[in-house]
Amino acid sequence: MIMLDANQQWTLPNAIVACKQLASIDPFWVEEPTHPDDVDAHRTLAAAIGAVPLAVGEHVPNRVLFKNYLEARCIAFLRPDCTRLGGVSEFLPVSLLARKYKVPVVPHVGDMGQIHQHLVLVNHIAMGHDKVFLEHIPHLRRHFVYPAHLSGGHYLVPEEAGNSADLLEAGT
Repeated sequence: MIMLDANQQWTLPNAIVACKQLASIDPFWVEEPTHPDDVDAHRTLAAAIGAVPLAVGEHVPNRVLFKNYLEARCIAFLRPDCTRLGGVSEFLPVSLLARKYKVPVVPHVGDMGQIHQHLVLVNHIAMGHDKVFLEHIPHLRRHFVYPAHLSGGHYLVPEEAGNSADLLEAGT
């Protein structure tokens, strides 16, 4: 499985060319090919590249913009990051919207896999989202009181109360 992240670096014309060329390797997705505020560019891109799935959300700041993407039906995966989106209270409506539009949610973990491991459980158990995966950034675990635990490539359900985001004090 190959996932590509353009990290908002392509213009629309460049994104069209690149995605058409990348179609030959059948990527799982191309993430943030162009500016995350430009829904129309993503709509145009999706129409031009056909079956190459687009993923957007790491830098999308609110539920209104996510709703515009979902209504445009131009993305295959939503990648909300609750720490950039405004917290859990903004993440949950985005996830509900995605469920309504039948678009899978694969949170962007960034620096906070600890919080997203809880949100993925809510997505699967309470909202009925399909399981896809949740990325993991292992080098960050040394900074948390309750780091995320994985076994066999799967997050283990946290046993401690809270959101698992308590940071260790500097020097500990």
